[in-house]
Amino acid sequence: MRGLVFDGPSRLEWREVPEPTLIDDRDVLVRPLAVARCDLDLAIALGLYPLRGPFVMGHEMVGEVVDRGDAAGDWQVGQPVIVPFQISCGSCATCRRGHTNACESVPAGSAFGLGPHGGIDHGGALSDLVRVPFADTALLGLPDGIDPVTACGIPDNVADGYRCVAEPLAERPGEPVLVVGGLAASVGLYAAMSAIALGSERVVYVDDDPDRIAAARRMGADCHTVTGGDWAEAVAGERFAITVDANVLDHGRSLALAATAPNGTCTSVSNGASPTAELPLQAMYLKGVTYRIGRVHAHHVAPAVVDLVASGRLEPQTLVDHVVDFDDAVEAMTDPSIKVVFTR
Repeated sequence: MRGLVFDGPSRLEWREVPEPTLIDDRDVLVRPLAVARCDLDLAIALGLYPLRGPFVMGHEMVGEVVDRGDAAGDWQVGQPVIVPFQISCGSCATCRRGHTNACESVPAGSAFGLGPHGGIDHGGALSDLVRVPFADTALLGLPDGIDPVTACGIPDNVADGYRCVAEPLAERPGEPVLVVGGLAASVGLYAAMSAIALGSERVVYVDDDPDRIAAARRMGADCHTVTGGDWAEAVAGERFAITVDANVLDHGRSLALAATAPNGTCTSVSNGASPTAELPLQAMYLKGVTYRIGRVHAHHVAPAVVDLVASGRLEPQTLVDHVVDFDDAVEAMTDPSIKVVFTR
């Protein structure tokens, strides 16, 4: 079969790759129908996030079941499914706690479309077939009436944005939210979109990119445009009980933490662009800031996101700039747009 292979910065091509087969009774084979480009995919393709190829890219997917093992649950051949990007068994103690990004049954970091993450290549969504292990618990059904283009970002970026604000807003209903946008381009915008959907009375979005600012403004956010690199004064001293750092770089994280109110919560969606980073721990301590950092628990979070999308309160497709054919994925993978979706 063919797959879109990453073999180094800006080196992408369709190649013949081994076709997956059922290995375990809990496996299914899925034919990807719509694949969203994750924010991380763009960084990988450009060489900004160092991963060694070759491997097949793509991990935000909706597909259809084409074959199944005898213990693969109720999934039927031909059924459309949403495939959370992290591999999780659903039965270990960690998965049962909802911490599905750290399943005990597989090596840490195991995921589709990220090659060496976790040490085992599980294949990628930009291909003809993907083997999904633990399918009886790992998959989500695609509700009737939801287009695959709308749903394909749910397995990662949409869920990631949602989790940044859902729990803090559940604790403080209606609370204003600050989102500092940047290199996690769609995650920050999905966080703003989710905060609006969940009833925040005011969502402030800060960025220096005019396209992302325009997208946030369209969804109803109060937008502050950073000019001249002056991130520190972007919100003019205003403080928020709920903040999100989707900027990735030091200046964005610093703004989000400085703007977090006493006893507030700041969630970072990335560890940053380097292995270590400075945190203003004394100021955070004195204010009692809760700082959350870590990968999204994709499978645990996704069902709530699916419900929001099905209700019409969350519309992730509004951030999709381009829908392109699989055949055009080589060029589109490095397109600077916010969100690109590949379809057959």
